[in-house]
Amino acid sequence: MKSVSQQFKTLRDRSQCALIPFITAGDPDLETTAKALQVLDQSGADLIELGVPYSDPLADGPVIQAAATRALQRGVTLEAVLEVVKSVSPTLQAPIILFTYYNPILNRGIETFLQEISAAGVQGLVVPDLPLEEVESLLKPAATAGIEIILLVAPTSPKERIRAIAAQSQGFIYLVSVTGVTGMRSSLQTRVNTLLEELRSVTEKPIGVGFGVSQPEQAHQLMGWGADAVIVGSAFVNRLAEGQPAEGLTKIGDFCSQLKAALV
Repeated sequence: MKSVSQQFKTLRDRSQCALIPFITAGDPDLETTAKALQVLDQSGADLIELGVPYSDPLADGPVIQAAATRALQRGVTLEAVLEVVKSVSPTLQAPIILFTYYNPILNRGIETFLQEISAAGVQGLVVPDLPLEEVESLLKPAATAGIEIILLVAPTSPKERIRAIAAQSQGFIYLVSVTGVTGMRSSLQTRVNTLLEELRSVTEKPIGVGFGVSQPEQAHQLMGWGADAVIVGSAFVNRLAEGQPAEGLTKIGDFCSQLKAALV
């Protein structure tokens, strides 16, 4: 499987904007999660972000919070999530990026956690509550484990902090498009365009935009503004949770194809 960086290099060589869907592991169940990863991979996803259910998801809006709560109520654990990744990752073209909060990493032990997710086939890691000042604790052991640590830039970040985050982030830089939590929005803030320009002035690394993206038209707009990747979460989580699992899988496959078609 390609690393996150390798996948972005391939896409850049083709002048393509990446599509990164997000789903919550274990919602509606782990069997469906395994199928969903394959459906997304076959429907145009270039990378896939997989959220580990957590009891206090500070960065997540109501849709993803509800999905995490349902998964936890069904007894979904990190071990079970990694078993799914291990079983499915060899069949995927899209690298898997794990999204988890810092406490489960500390609880398990940083090196142990990184080695376990690497062995399962994870290529990248997003930790939304890990501040820049603490990221060094992950970077070196992550490099040893072959995991790329993807850092987030907030809309409120001053230019010097943007520069520092860009210097440390691996794989790509995750630009948060809104002030607040994840969730579907009907329009994009024009500040995103300015932030993309600011980031581009200090780094050549790929930039992915997420939080609030829910429509093909928005994905196309972000590509036009210069984003290297569009990250879509709540809109996928919502569709996967609707109706029976088979219906949800069909819906996310169709939606993924629509989004990918918009990124041309």
